[in-house]
Amino acid sequence: MGRLENKIALITGAAGGFGRAMALEFARQGAQIFAADRNEAGVGETADLVNNQGGAATPVRCDVSDTDDIAALLSEIEKTFGRLDVLVNNAGITQREDFRHITDAQWQELLDVNLTAAMRLSRDGLKLLKISGASSIVNISSIMERVHVRQLSAYSTTKAALAGLSRAMAVEYAAFKIRVNYLCPGYAETAMTERILRNSAVRQGLLDRTPLGRFCLPEEIAMAALFLASDEAAFITGEGLTIDGGMSISL
Repeated sequence: MGRLENKIALITGAAGGFGRAMALEFARQGAQIFAADRNEAGVGETADLVNNQGGAATPVRCDVSDTDDIAALLSEIEKTFGRLDVLVNNAGITQREDFRHITDAQWQELLDVNLTAAMRLSRDGLKLLKISGASSIVNISSIMERVHVRQLSAYSTTKAALAGLSRAMAVEYAAFKIRVNYLCPGYAETAMTERILRNSAVRQGLLDRTPLGRFCLPEEIAMAALFLASDEAAFITGEGLTIDGGMSISL
């Protein structure tokens, strides 16, 4: 028996990086996956990888900043399975911009994708999450919710807010036997960080600040999310787990 045997799991931002790694690992542990992303080709590749390894995944093209897309996604899950056991709010974007020059449009886009989408999916998916009586929400925040660097003020704000939302939701949703936790990953080599890490000086500087001396692997985030989503974490809610090789506590 897998650790998520017969569970229905929705993972957003599943076209690559953390989302793809979670889809693959959750499927290996017995979950049936709804893989959602606005990158239709990428999320299709993720579903193919899951299905080719003997799992079950349905790819869904979904822009989480679009309320109609969210409604259609939840409707499809309801029609197919009638419930939702695990929701992973992983979709996220970043922008590097000096805070003095950030536009309202840039600010709003980060809020819509990184924060409001998680709120809407958690709120509008409540009907489906309540059915199993033991469901779990895992939100993907970042060490940037408390470790700040220049030109990432807006991104950090959304991730700090997502951490706060997770704790607040944990209290509200406990009445429905729904646990809510969050992860705070450090730097990993994904599409989101590719532009930053191709700069050799920046890359080495980040490694120098990481006591364990390397970047996080997407598979390590997947394993942490698996733990929080599984019954092994049945009495854990409102907690944040940092996976950064010690960067956020290092001088």
